[in-house]
Amino acid sequence: MAQRRRNDDIAAKVAHYSSALGSEYDKTNRNVNDRFHFKCSYHTQAILMPLSDLSRGVVRPVGHQAANGSAGEDAGKSFLGGHIISAAYSLDYILMPLFRSGISRRRSSLTHRKGPSVNHQMIGSTHPSEEDALLSRRQLSTTAGNRFHVSKAWIHYIFIGTIVLGLLLSALFDDRSSSAVRKSSSGDHAVDILDQNSDQKQSDTKSTTIRPGSIFLDTNGDPINAHGGGFMFHDNVYYWYGEIKTGKTYTPPANANWGGSRVDLVGISCYSSQDLIHWESRGIVLPAVTDDPSHDLYVKGVAERPKVVYNSLTNKFVMWLHIDSMEYKRARSGVAESDSPVGPFTYIQSFRPNDQMARDMTLFVDKKSTTAYLITSSEDNAVMHVNELTSTYTSFTGKWKPIFQGRYMEAPTIFQRGEKYYFIGSGCTAWKPNAARSAVSTSIWGPWTELGNPCRGEDADTTFHSQSTYVLPINGGKGGEDRFMFAADRWNEKNLSDSRYMWLPIEFGAAEDEGNGGEEGPIIHWQDEWDVSKAWN
Repeated sequence: MAQRRRNDDIAAKVAHYSSALGSEYDKTNRNVNDRFHFKCSYHTQAILMPLSDLSRGVVRPVGHQAANGSAGEDAGKSFLGGHIISAAYSLDYILMPLFRSGISRRRSSLTHRKGPSVNHQMIGSTHPSEEDALLSRRQLSTTAGNRFHVSKAWIHYIFIGTIVLGLLLSALFDDRSSSAVRKSSSGDHAVDILDQNSDQKQSDTKSTTIRPGSIFLDTNGDPINAHGGGFMFHDNVYYWYGEIKTGKTYTPPANANWGGSRVDLVGISCYSSQDLIHWESRGIVLPAVTDDPSHDLYVKGVAERPKVVYNSLTNKFVMWLHIDSMEYKRARSGVAESDSPVGPFTYIQSFRPNDQMARDMTLFVDKKSTTAYLITSSEDNAVMHVNELTSTYTSFTGKWKPIFQGRYMEAPTIFQRGEKYYFIGSGCTAWKPNAARSAVSTSIWGPWTELGNPCRGEDADTTFHSQSTYVLPINGGKGGEDRFMFAADRWNEKNLSDSRYMWLPIEFGAAEDEGNGGEEGPIIHWQDEWDVSKAWN
């Protein structure tokens, strides 16, 4: 951190000095010699102003909105390059006055020889005559005069060259030296991601580890764009479905009081993997609608938290998702289906399940009965509703029940372990993270016993700066009852396309809440990096 602050100080000096060089002409333009000096200063400024950004690892592509309103100001620069830039600044700062002094003495000598009739203050004089101007130009073309001009110019070019050398060394010797704008394709839609540190990318094709909060790359090397995601394990393949967040992040006036920023709807993406590490993009499986403002999937609407399950009875893949208006006034659940896990999905319709509001949701199939349930945040998020689905998984049986009444929760996840059902969700703080909540029950219908925050360690009170989206049974729950992965989103409310993914393995042990009768619950510990092949061994 100290080195970063020092690098920023150096960059500020470069920017300041380059600006000062350009303005120096206004202070010292008393003679034609300084016209030549100003030309050097102008070129110096033109080169160094962008370099002052680059020296801090800043890349500013046209139209790019960087994460957190900045353009990579935390990007690193090498220690060696920083010192070379600092030395160049100091060298030019010390030597330039010496050359300026030498030039002034030489000019005085020339003036004394030629006599007072020659006006050297062409611009500084009150009323310079044309004759004096011509005489001055001739005098300034002498060999002696030009020798000093070149000396003064070269000091600037040495300065510029040293700055460039320092920046090149920064890029070569520090793997965190440069920022890069990555383009991720989901169908024909690109998303801008500012890769602030190269060590934040999870891209090693031989890796078996996951780095929570890093930029997850697909097999093409592009950032994965699947937010608020859901997962499905089918025929030994994992499928990851999520919201495509791309384009400008903005806040509609109706959402300003609670910070409801958004991007226009593009659609739902899909990725597939056999190991949870290497994900292949399968494109947009449910696209937005651009020409019908009344459609549930219209670009100015909301389609969030997609979840997909396989129905063995109909041999269909069924997707449920939260459907809403820009102002979150509709509060509905939409359903689509496909013959293939990689789509395309055909949108069917939206509901208010059992005539109740429905916002954040999850989809759950009981592995004992194959009955499916849609769990939704309802009644302005004050209550969770459990809604039983029909055998086709595309509508409701009419059986439902409120749970966690008055608890104001969203981002629900449900999973089974043995004979018990577990819940992990969040409080309601818009894009801001909060402490996760967990609960356990012997029935999907309850009663549910709350277990407290499942997260442990530093930043547990913000769920490690993220919000739950899904709990994935590893290998579909085969090969061990305790193999679960907690998946969450680390939202960036100012640049939603640069929101990250936070995945961690779940353990089981004593719950946080001591008043729960000694129930065992899910526990999530922070890990900078963890190995999928060893996490549950």
